[in-house]
Amino acid sequence: MGEEGSGDTVHLLCLAASSGIPLFCRSSRGGAPTRQQLPFSVIGSLNGVHMFGQNLDVQLNSARTEDTTVVWKSFHDSITLIALSSEKGTSELRLERMLHMVFGAMVLIVGLEELTNIRNVERLKKELRASYRLIDSFLGDSELIGDLTQCVDCVIPPEGSLLQETLSGFAEATGTAFVSLLVSGRVVAATEGWWRLGMPEAVLLPWLVGSLPPQAARDYPVYLPHGSPTVPHRLLTLTLLPSLELCLLCGPRPSLSQLNPQLLERWWLPLLDPLRGCLALGPRALPDGFPLHADILGLLLLHLELKRCVFTVEPLRDKEPSPEQRRRLLRNFYTLVATTHFPSGPTEKTEDGVRPAQMPRACYLVLGPGTGWQLVALQLGLRLLLLLLSPQSPTHGLRSLATHTLHSLTPLL
Repeated sequence: MGEEGSGDTVHLLCLAASSGIPLFCRSSRGGAPTRQQLPFSVIGSLNGVHMFGQNLDVQLNSARTEDTTVVWKSFHDSITLIALSSEKGTSELRLERMLHMVFGAMVLIVGLEELTNIRNVERLKKELRASYRLIDSFLGDSELIGDLTQCVDCVIPPEGSLLQETLSGFAEATGTAFVSLLVSGRVVAATEGWWRLGMPEAVLLPWLVGSLPPQAARDYPVYLPHGSPTVPHRLLTLTLLPSLELCLLCGPRPSLSQLNPQLLERWWLPLLDPLRGCLALGPRALPDGFPLHADILGLLLLHLELKRCVFTVEPLRDKEPSPEQRRRLLRNFYTLVATTHFPSGPTEKTEDGVRPAQMPRACYLVLGPGTGWQLVALQLGLRLLLLLLSPQSPTHGLRSLATHTLHSLTPLL
């Protein structure tokens, strides 16, 4: 459960599996993109040992050295991705899920056909540059967590039913089944069609919108890694307020010009105040004034069946640790409970949605020395709650506090 230090580095390598030619290398240091590159000899060695194993029918998945964790993943026998992290205690689960998201981002931008049938390496390299901003966001210190949990990052608006009703009416007026309202890359409200999107596009599309530079409107071609990996769709985005955007996933129609200001004003101008109330929901995720225990420094709530999550480190923002530290602690704790205590995670379900009796219901961790911050995880039915708590919260009351918090959050997600 160590914290990420300022010198921790993550490298991502992408190579053509058959030739070993590097397609790109991306790196981050201390959570921010960096131009630091691995020597070609290191890249060749990492790919060479993986190919050597494959030739002997041995699948090399991961390795650890004194200061680095390495994970390899091949996709469609065409693309090899390699992740290296110097963060102490980095789990293979975290890096493996990152590689799945990276490959999903590549498919989202260039399509599966270009990646599985590489005709021109130089042209593919050029096309993949459009995915760098999205891919770099997976390597950095993101405020989102869907890349790790494989659940859609959501916020809970104070007037959710009104926003949902208007969104559904707007979708019907535009003839589009797949519409969502996003704030800072998180879903505020969405149509039933949007919620039926498969993984990973359900996570990738909001993440993509949140990673792009601000624009009043966009008409962006995207492939759906699960639903339509070879035929592109159009992702239309319309900015209602700064960082608050409407997203439509559609075919040839409607055109961007059809979504004129008069149409937007008719549907959304009457909701100006509720829309403004959504702006602060980006980092906070929960409505202003929602009652949380005074000891809660951060929380992660997952609905394992709906594949949605709420993630915030905003409570008691003026206290230690910093928001960046809180996010790292909760991300690290999630990887611990997902690999050790709740191994089914959000990607699997038991037949009747109920955990076997021998599986744990809760676990907690006290950090030290010198900090005393506490982490507790509780699963009830299809919901999993993780809390980061201040040192003064009594250990014997952690489960009770988590249970009460989960019950209060259950109507929201």
